[in-house]
Amino acid sequence: MTALALWTAFQTIVLREIRRFTRIWPQTLLPPAVTMTLYFIIFGNLIGSRIGDMGGFDYMQFIVPGLIMMAVITNSYANVVSSFFSMKFQRSIEELLVSPVPNWTILAGYVVGGMSRGLIIGLIVTLLSLAFTQLAIHNLPMVIITVFLTSALFSLGGFINAMLATKFDDISIVPTFVLTPLTYLGGVFYSIDLLPEFWQNVSLANPILYMVNGFRYGILGVSDVNPFVSLGMILVFIVLLSAIALRMLARGKGIRH
Repeated sequence: MTALALWTAFQTIVLREIRRFTRIWPQTLLPPAVTMTLYFIIFGNLIGSRIGDMGGFDYMQFIVPGLIMMAVITNSYANVVSSFFSMKFQRSIEELLVSPVPNWTILAGYVVGGMSRGLIIGLIVTLLSLAFTQLAIHNLPMVIITVFLTSALFSLGGFINAMLATKFDDISIVPTFVLTPLTYLGGVFYSIDLLPEFWQNVSLANPILYMVNGFRYGILGVSDVNPFVSLGMILVFIVLLSAIALRMLARGKGIRH
């Protein structure tokens, strides 16, 4: 395929994904905004006033980067897993399989589509947070790089989940039993310095901890882990999941019967 044909195929997939979640915005964009507003009110204002400072910042400022990242993670993942599995379920994915579009173009289109929803939600949550606290960006390049790479990583995770899923229940198992616990235990609401040494070491095995703290460093300038180690880990996971996803596409895992 020519470069123009590849770009057209990629653009078509991305635009279809964006139109899909913007068309049903009351189901895709509004609920995360409402949920995060409740987090700001309950954890930030009500509970935060009793907790006091954390990491040299008031509690509301401390949790805002984590809540933004949590919204980006869950929505990037959810967009791809639901969209690609729906294509499988409706058997319309076969149209892509028989086309001359390379697998990497298909993967890139879905990943960018998932990133679009995750980043839009992240922007909405950021704007909402300004009604509750003030944010001063400490390191803008770190903020941008971390949020883009994290949304790409979890879009890839959603794609792999959709490839392996055989029924609609399967696309909710990972978000419910893996993604949600890791997110809540990933330092969104607390600093791991508050934990005993044993649990601090256990927390370091949670990959989401690095993403949340990398983003928090970009906004507030504080982090429980080295922010550059965070970026390195995200890049390693992106390469690994990309290789797995492309391998599964090449073998037609969960698609060809």
